[in-house]
Amino acid sequence: MTREEIIKEENLVYKKPELLNDVPMHYCPGCSHGVVHKLVSEVIAEMGMADKTIAISPVGCAVFAYKYIDVDWQEAAHGRAPALASAVKRLWPDRLVFTYQGDGDLACIGTGETIHALNRGENITIIFINNAIYGMTGGQMAPTTLIGMKTVTCPYGRDPKLHGYPLKMADIAAQLEGTCYVTRQSVQNVPSILKAKKAIRKAFEYSMQGKGSNLVEIVSTCNTNWRMSPDKANKWMEENMVPFYPLGDLKDKGKEL
Repeated sequence: MTREEIIKEENLVYKKPELLNDVPMHYCPGCSHGVVHKLVSEVIAEMGMADKTIAISPVGCAVFAYKYIDVDWQEAAHGRAPALASAVKRLWPDRLVFTYQGDGDLACIGTGETIHALNRGENITIIFINNAIYGMTGGQMAPTTLIGMKTVTCPYGRDPKLHGYPLKMADIAAQLEGTCYVTRQSVQNVPSILKAKKAIRKAFEYSMQGKGSNLVEIVSTCNTNWRMSPDKANKWMEENMVPFYPLGDLKDKGKEL
């Protein structure tokens, strides 16, 4: 390296993750998806697993994840990502296999696949983006929509007598025998982002060590369908979603195995 290149490297504060493709993202400005993509890309590269990763993207806002992270991808039918990931991991047990899913995909049409894959202890990681609303299809109520929260399909707010109660998927997953690591994180500020990255790294490592299934839930925002600025969406999430979906590890069996 030249002297100029060395000085530039020493003064480098941040650079784009090497596995994050240099293409425009379709996510709305302020969306949490882009941050999580960055973290996933960094973790895979730091683990040296770029050539041994197979990721699964289903339907929803995450459908084009394969365009952004430079690893091998397969696209699953709506809600079926955990089933496909199970097959991939069994066929190639030396691969790092993970799904990337939203709350509508994972907690509604894919509830069965999610619960059974986790309960079987498949050595995969499920990354679950929970923004409490259907993002891609126009802001309809999701299984994770909070009580009283307004959407286009419950304009007066979610009523438990009419719509039932929000599903706490991480809490359910933590009770299953096959799960190794279940955690709930967020990415609205730097401390949260650092914690989320550590959680993703731990889940990936446990799956590669054959310790069971892992679920990393990211409590997120959807400022477009929430009709808020990114800043107000983050504040609303902290004040309303985090009390109902508390952050932190719900289960860490990997330390015992």
